[in-house]
Amino acid sequence: MDLRKLRLDEQANVHFSEEREEYERDYARLLQSPAFRRLQGKSQVFGAGTGDYYRTRLTHSLEVSQIAREVARRLNRHYPWLADHKHPGLMLDPAVVECAALAHDLGHPPFGHKGEEVLNELLLAHSGLPYEGNAQNFRILMFLEKRAGSGSGLDLTAAVLLAINKYPFSLDEPNRLKGLYSTEWGAIAQIRQQWEMPAGCGTLETQLMDLCDDIAYSTHDIEDGIRAGKIRMDRSFFEDPRLAEHLVQEIKSDQGNSEVGWDQVDMPSMVKKVLQDYYAQWEEVYAASDMETSRARREMKARWVSIFAGRVGIIDDPVKGWMKVTFVKDGQQDYDLLRTMEILKKLAWVTLIRDFRVQRLQMRSEICIRRLWESFIDPHYGRLIIPPDWLDNYERHKADWSWPRFVADYISGMTDAYAEKVYAELFVGKSGTIYEMD
Repeated sequence: MDLRKLRLDEQANVHFSEEREEYERDYARLLQSPAFRRLQGKSQVFGAGTGDYYRTRLTHSLEVSQIAREVARRLNRHYPWLADHKHPGLMLDPAVVECAALAHDLGHPPFGHKGEEVLNELLLAHSGLPYEGNAQNFRILMFLEKRAGSGSGLDLTAAVLLAINKYPFSLDEPNRLKGLYSTEWGAIAQIRQQWEMPAGCGTLETQLMDLCDDIAYSTHDIEDGIRAGKIRMDRSFFEDPRLAEHLVQEIKSDQGNSEVGWDQVDMPSMVKKVLQDYYAQWEEVYAASDMETSRARREMKARWVSIFAGRVGIIDDPVKGWMKVTFVKDGQQDYDLLRTMEILKKLAWVTLIRDFRVQRLQMRSEICIRRLWESFIDPHYGRLIIPPDWLDNYERHKADWSWPRFVADYISGMTDAYAEKVYAELFVGKSGTIYEMD
């Protein structure tokens, strides 16, 4: 039995074309799912619908998948031992990595990270249940999404499920902020046990997907920021000491980047140097692009994607007794490049998310989600205004599906525009015709 191609709930009497490989089937199921389509209406940084240029969760996911697929192909050429298949978690199939990248953001609710933060707060306060985007990913893939012949979501292969699972933990564990809900963790833990995965370790495929996600954040979001005028490409902007101070504060407050060796360098000095070098490179690229800002912007993005993607490698991780996908230079982990990527990610965060207009958008988003929650959370009234197909599904599964979790599932599945539409129907005087299709 091929443990990588195992499906948890494949029906024995379902017949498939022999022309399609298993991971191609996963790819088709993801690409054609409503949850994937809805990513086009979910915010990346700027609100979905802000403009035709800016990225949404959909375009971000597609770009991550492209980077991850190509890096996987290169690593397979560079590390011949990957072809030995000595462990199901120590393989890099480009198709698996591509599927994982397409699916990695499905669990994000409307309005980006602010939506996730507010839903988590509301659900915890009401019922003591968490809401977490990565966990919601698996709730969608293993339960909420439906397809013919399966009673368990999209019924993806074990390899793709573990490639998506970058936090291999249960949220029931004490002080665990990232992981899976207990309803899905049991099945994922079973696969990990069959594979003999070391505790707390991700497959090479999930590590690569996660790193390529960071590459996209640190390059594409900056491109959007330049296009929006939030990142000004002039010397005074990059040499402003307040910018460097804000970046240092963000880095220090982010517990998620503690493993990149900040204690080995003078953080303020490195932040200033990265900013100086970035602007110097911009001047060079801008001149080579005949002073065309749009060309220079795209070239900067392409260069940094190439720098990051070209340095991805695999090394031993003696701490975990496993293998690690990271930036590699001369056979060692390239901490300098990892720190540089973190600085560029924080540059996008400080200049975009902290912008007062984006903060206004986020405040409006928070009001919208809170009012929707208040409207739905009382089952007596919620049943009157939630679509019948959702209610039918709840009735079939209510023994295992609490009403608060059901409400969170319903809100989190909305696009930005749909959440605002429902809000308008409930709280604004006029919002179109009641015969619009939900």
